[in-house]
Amino acid sequence: MNLITLSKEFSSVMALIAANAHSHPMNESTINSCFGDLYECLGVLADDELCGFAILHQIFEDATLMDICVEPVHQGKGYGKALLDAVIGLARVKEAEVLMLEVRESSVGAQALYAKAGFELAGVRKGYYKTEIGTEDAILMTLSL
Repeated sequence: MNLITLSKEFSSVMALIAANAHSHPMNESTINSCFGDLYECLGVLADDELCGFAILHQIFEDATLMDICVEPVHQGKGYGKALLDAVIGLARVKEAEVLMLEVRESSVGAQALYAKAGFELAGVRKGYYKTEIGTEDAILMTLSL
């Protein structure tokens, strides 16, 4: 497993991974907008295959984990944790004071990963995420850096 900084050339593969891993994924156009001065895109490679990615957005001391995504066939191998640890480390290097994220209420595995990394509950956005039958809440979490 190798962690790399991703360039825009990976956006179509990132979109495919997101489509396989999320019920309502970011599209390729949105992913393309995440390459620029305020963003860092990290990827995890195994056997020269992109298996997952994370997108960090930072303005001054506030950083946001925009997305973290691992191809379903590669979940459970520690790639999500490796990406999260890399994002936290990068946010610290870039002198962020807080790292924020939103996670689906139903994503209990992701919430556990974030809590284990030190993230704390900061609030709830009612009905924020679309589902097949309506909406679900977003759990807001923060990590003081």
